[in-house]
Amino acid sequence: MKLTTIAAAAALAVASMSASAATYVPGTYTYKVNAHNAAMTVAVTVSKHKIEKIDWSKNLETIGVGQLALEKVGGRILEKQSLGVDGVTGATISSMALKYAVGECLKQAKVSAEDLKDLKKNVEEYKALPNTMKTQVVIIGGGGSGLAAAVAASQAGADVIVLEKLGLLGGSTNVSEGALNAADPIRQPKLGIEDSVAKHIDQTLKGGHNVGNPELVKHLCEGAYPAVEWLESIGVKFKDEVGTATGALWQRSHYPATPSGNSYIRVFEKYIAEHPNVQVITDIEAKDVLKDADGRVTGVLAKHNKTGRYTLFKAEKGVIIATGGFGANVKLRQEVNTGVFKDYDLGKSIGCTNFQKSAQGSGILMGKEVGANVIGMADIQVHPCGTPGTGLMEMIRTSGRNRVFINTDGNRFVNEGAARDVLAKAIFAQKDSTYYVLVNHLRYPSLTWVDRNGAKVGDMIDLGRVVAADTLEELAAKLKMPVENLKGSIDTYNAVVRGEKKDPLGFVANNKADKVMTEGPWYACQKVPTVHHTMGGLQINADAQVLDVNGKVIPGLYAAGETTGGIHGSNRLGGNAIADCMVFGRTAGTNAAQGK
Repeated sequence: MKLTTIAAAAALAVASMSASAATYVPGTYTYKVNAHNAAMTVAVTVSKHKIEKIDWSKNLETIGVGQLALEKVGGRILEKQSLGVDGVTGATISSMALKYAVGECLKQAKVSAEDLKDLKKNVEEYKALPNTMKTQVVIIGGGGSGLAAAVAASQAGADVIVLEKLGLLGGSTNVSEGALNAADPIRQPKLGIEDSVAKHIDQTLKGGHNVGNPELVKHLCEGAYPAVEWLESIGVKFKDEVGTATGALWQRSHYPATPSGNSYIRVFEKYIAEHPNVQVITDIEAKDVLKDADGRVTGVLAKHNKTGRYTLFKAEKGVIIATGGFGANVKLRQEVNTGVFKDYDLGKSIGCTNFQKSAQGSGILMGKEVGANVIGMADIQVHPCGTPGTGLMEMIRTSGRNRVFINTDGNRFVNEGAARDVLAKAIFAQKDSTYYVLVNHLRYPSLTWVDRNGAKVGDMIDLGRVVAADTLEELAAKLKMPVENLKGSIDTYNAVVRGEKKDPLGFVANNKADKVMTEGPWYACQKVPTVHHTMGGLQINADAQVLDVNGKVIPGLYAAGETTGGIHGSNRLGGNAIADCMVFGRTAGTNAAQGK
């Protein structure tokens, strides 16, 4: 497998001398530490001169991010018998939490202060990459669109190098719910759902306020179901049930059978491991896209994060920019916020669902430097599923059916099936710009039932992030809201689901998917608006080729995913982002491999 996971800038980690053998009192010791998502308990077993085992299984870290960091860091501690190992870029908090907890356990094992000091000395060494590396296709970004492009380019016969500045793969796809919108001729008819590509196109254009590029929207929607089939051909398994992502406007969202968007990434990684014509280099940051005298893009200059060395990656056939959006770049999003949310402050008080280090818009800026046209930068999407304090999408999600949105007075205030911009603006209008998503046993049959994101409501309750109650009266008391309002909200919702009345807020029930919510246990999770997706970026055509300011193709340059503009208009439908990544990533990879 040519997957160069180096904790330092695309360099291969070279085994160095392990730390000198410390002395411990044999036994198993535990320590509870605050990690990224929640507290976790770490157990360390030691013999007289060796760390024998580290158990970090009692954690709630994110699949493919924090959990991956625990595996990598824990493995390195055992291998090197040292705490002086690198953390995983992009999962720093999880990495540091584990190292700290292990250190505290070793203190319990009576390690001496001198030995502990030695154990914390850095034991990593790095060998820099060559000054120049040649391949056929270079992809900047190892998220969903970048890896989709890599697989497609590989299938088209090209040699590929993927450059990822974090220490892990997946980007925003990795931490998404994984919803992929597609008009499905097999699943939807079995569920009694009427749909078509034409309907998907129409809703995408209208949902984006009719400013999306019809050519790109057509390519997206026509390619969505073929992308589902393509993903299945390389190992992704989708559920038979087709759901509705938040703001999807229709029941066409396909979800992987295993939890979350990380499912796609695991399949891509497996493919890469089995195909030596694809090499992935992590912890390396692309700095410049390069052109020759004829104006053709020929390569990428990138910097190793820890060695500080630069490498020139020459691309014989093409370069693909797939670096995501700029949702975490507060300064940039404030500068360009003249669109749908121009009347709202999208500054530091509003969180972001994306990786802080990667969602900075670097690919957009690099493309601009070589003459690419940039469009739609004012089109920023705010999602209703933010966690107070961070903006991350965690705990009970707003997607799906059988959930009610209530404000702090216990009243429904918006059509739960509305577009995301409508939902977010309605939340901003509530007291303290917050609300609760309310579900019951229909969504969580038991405290230990695992949802599609790999989470249990029992753990959410233990963390104090979800309020549980057997009755609405009890819930109203816990949330300090008028019980008559809360009951009235549920009664109205149930009447709409039963078909007894038309919802004054506009919610339209699905007679197969929506059920009346009458019995507890009830679960309420507080939410806030959060920046989720930036729809602006590099202008492309339906071949995923980047266009210049005159509308002409920049030879050798392609782009896919959130780094592009023009597809979603000024509001993206929930479930269209993964479709975008897969459809345009696949298109970019195939065309770049052919040097089109």
